[in-house]
Amino acid sequence: MAFRPLHDRVVIRRLESEEKTRGGIIIPDTAKEKPQEGAVVAVGPGLRDDSGKLTPLDVRAGDRVLFGKWSGTEIKIDGEDLLILKEADILGIVA
Repeated sequence: MAFRPLHDRVVIRRLESEEKTRGGIIIPDTAKEKPQEGAVVAVGPGLRDDSGKLTPLDVRAGDRVLFGKWSGTEIKIDGEDLLILKEADILGIVA
């Protein structure tokens, strides 16, 4: 299924975090926090200003981004867990 977000929304696939600490201790699934880093899957066309001019988004599909811990809405598309959030909720792009 093809999915395209509207306006300034972005679809993100969470990237899995490490399962071990630096010291080699394995972290069980129940103690893991959800990752705050993800890959952009799709972006909306942008946001319109008061005059109706379209302002494109700064992120593109394929970018690795950091986002806030409680940001966005979790959805499931074609059996895959994804996150939809506004571009303002993205903290930055990982180079």
